[in-house]
Amino acid sequence: MTAQPARNGGSGNGARPLLCLNNIEVLYDDVILVLRGLSLEVGEGRIAALLGSNGAGKTTTLKAISGLLHVEDGEVTDGEIVFDGEEIQGTDAHRIVEKGIFQVLEGRRVFEHLTVRENLSAGAYTRSDRGAASADLDKVFHYFPALAERRRQTAGHLSGGEQQMLALGRALMARPRMMLLDEPSLGLAPILVESIFEIIQRINRDEGTTILLVEQNARLALSVADYGYVMEGGRVVLEGTADELRTNEDVKEFYLGLGDAGRRSYRDVKHYRRRKRWLS
Repeated sequence: MTAQPARNGGSGNGARPLLCLNNIEVLYDDVILVLRGLSLEVGEGRIAALLGSNGAGKTTTLKAISGLLHVEDGEVTDGEIVFDGEEIQGTDAHRIVEKGIFQVLEGRRVFEHLTVRENLSAGAYTRSDRGAASADLDKVFHYFPALAERRRQTAGHLSGGEQQMLALGRALMARPRMMLLDEPSLGLAPILVESIFEIIQRINRDEGTTILLVEQNARLALSVADYGYVMEGGRVVLEGTADELRTNEDVKEFYLGLGDAGRRSYRDVKHYRRRKRWLS
């Protein structure tokens, strides 16, 4: 695969770019440069996967989009983030939710002392159409029958898988045009992970919700995504359709564990650094 970026984010086949990041730089504490000229696109109605090792800048990318950087003393210091034709970098997080972007944070972050129903209602906080929000509650229970059975139960007593369902359901209650998902498989049993990703696909297909997915399980992410980006050191080093990335030798070796020389994971860092062909 060529290293030249196409940056169509799966926006081909008639889909226009809904989200564009153009040469973004993010600085923490005024000294730590985390994103270094990051550019990517996500086509409307598509699923894009953001892959990379820990520390590559994936979660920072999501927080730059959702307006949550300031919580950690971070800021976008250069470049632009464009959503549906409008620059949104520096916009308050609640305003970004109102524009149609909702981030599901890593680790679920449900309100443990509230009931399932109260957690879901919190997702609709920025909405003024209360009647429609009530109808959307039934839609969430349709996607997640387990939550319907536990609607009066305190969220802190749910299993990890049920809490992930609740976090996704809470995002749906905001009626987002775009969902940012940060490690939805984290800490879940394999059978639950499959169920969660099937629902993510259904939400994308049935609701038309655009999704930017950060996921360590590259095989799983590329099984549902239309397009993917590989990040390293705060920038994109490789991109392509999901099929192209699945068959790329470097991705197969370092993210899918399919190398043919005994290097079954990304842990062989020295060898990996010597073989960064996409940076040449």
